[in-house]
Amino acid sequence: MHGAQCRFLAEYNQTMNARLYAVCADIPDADRKAERGAFFGSIHATLNHLLVTDRIWLGRLQHTPTAAMQLDDIVYKDFGELREARAHEDSRICTWAATLNEALLSSTLTYTGIANPTPRQCPLWIALTHFFNHQTHHRGQITTLLAQMNVDYGVTDMIAMPGAVTVMDET
Repeated sequence: MHGAQCRFLAEYNQTMNARLYAVCADIPDADRKAERGAFFGSIHATLNHLLVTDRIWLGRLQHTPTAAMQLDDIVYKDFGELREARAHEDSRICTWAATLNEALLSSTLTYTGIANPTPRQCPLWIALTHFFNHQTHHRGQITTLLAQMNVDYGVTDMIAMPGAVTVMDET
């Protein structure tokens, strides 16, 4: 993994989160918070989970541990506050990703797990792959719930990200 990859993944997550939150803003609060059978139950709870885990992981990655949180904590009951916190966290992630260099990316991360609090160690690139993939995984759960509600959430493919592909003129 290279610094440019991390910056792109951070920007992709920021863009997709902003799009997803914009779509979710149009859904009545009761529908966002309704139990829908997802791993974290509702759209709102899943969005909270992503914020919680991003704070935990960014704390690990920056060696500034966050306050103790559980993976299913609802840190924001109000959607507007949750949306604002998400935008702030995505900005923090992008700023941090811009600082990555090859030496750091080839280092090892040591941390203690939340669900199973034992010390762990892994190459930083594996932790970063998990960090970015985790958001995509849960956004996929949310888009499934949105599709079940007949809500159009648009294109989420990474390759469709602005600037990812250059269209060649065939003339």
